[in-house]
Amino acid sequence: MSFSENMTKLIIVFKITRPVNLIITFISIVIAAVICSYGVFAADKVIFAAASGALAAAAGNIINDLFDIEIDRINRPDRPLPSNKLTRREAVSLFVLFSFLSLTLSYFINRLAFIIDVSALFLLFFYSFRVKRIILLGNFVVAFLTGLAFIYGGVSVDNLKYAIIPAVFAFLINFIREIVKDMQDIEGDKSAGIFSFPLLYGFKSARRVITVFTLLLIAATFIPFLCEFYKIEYFIVVMALVNPILIYSLSSLFKDDKKKNLIKISFMLKLDMLFGLIAIYLGK
Repeated sequence: MSFSENMTKLIIVFKITRPVNLIITFISIVIAAVICSYGVFAADKVIFAAASGALAAAAGNIINDLFDIEIDRINRPDRPLPSNKLTRREAVSLFVLFSFLSLTLSYFINRLAFIIDVSALFLLFFYSFRVKRIILLGNFVVAFLTGLAFIYGGVSVDNLKYAIIPAVFAFLINFIREIVKDMQDIEGDKSAGIFSFPLLYGFKSARRVITVFTLLLIAATFIPFLCEFYKIEYFIVVMALVNPILIYSLSSLFKDDKKKNLIKISFMLKLDMLFGLIAIYLGK
């Protein structure tokens, strides 16, 4: 293969891993480790944890695309597999490679980190294979895995309990986002026989679930400040950015539930998670 062909293939591999998600995973684990660390900061273990978490996420994204080829031909035809820019065999090889690298790095952190990584990879595979087709359970697993990234960061610095609050916040906002994504992908899910919550119960019921969890998340953001877990800087960022974005997203959802707007809302929720991480970091 020529240099240009190799670069094209590398870009395709980069795309199938969903680099934005990997960056968020990496940053989430690093910030979780910083939040949870007191005294000596084991930078090598934190980097190992962040890298292994990102690699596990990459493996999960690849196996998800492998099981979702037919759905993506409708929802995301430009993805590497449905567009035939990457073969199934190449995707399987990448899944095995990234999983192996992730487990290797986690082994050098500590035993609990290795167990968490094995469990996460197991969940990622069975989520794509079976669980994602079970109504709401698939959404729960994805949100749980996102929260687990913060637990993983805490474990990397041997201080688990301080990771619980950001893990809970990450779980809630990603559960909301998962329902929004189901609304966004309803056409492809219907054609593939995947019965998501919005497909079975309609957009009106989906909006109700999103409303309940959004209000629950907004209420939960006050608790760490009121209980003096975090400083005023946390509260300022939450009130100036995090909660307004949540309220705007909810309002926008009720005004327009077309696919284009749902994609925008999904992106805003992802961005809001980053602002939440900034709030927690500044408020430590």
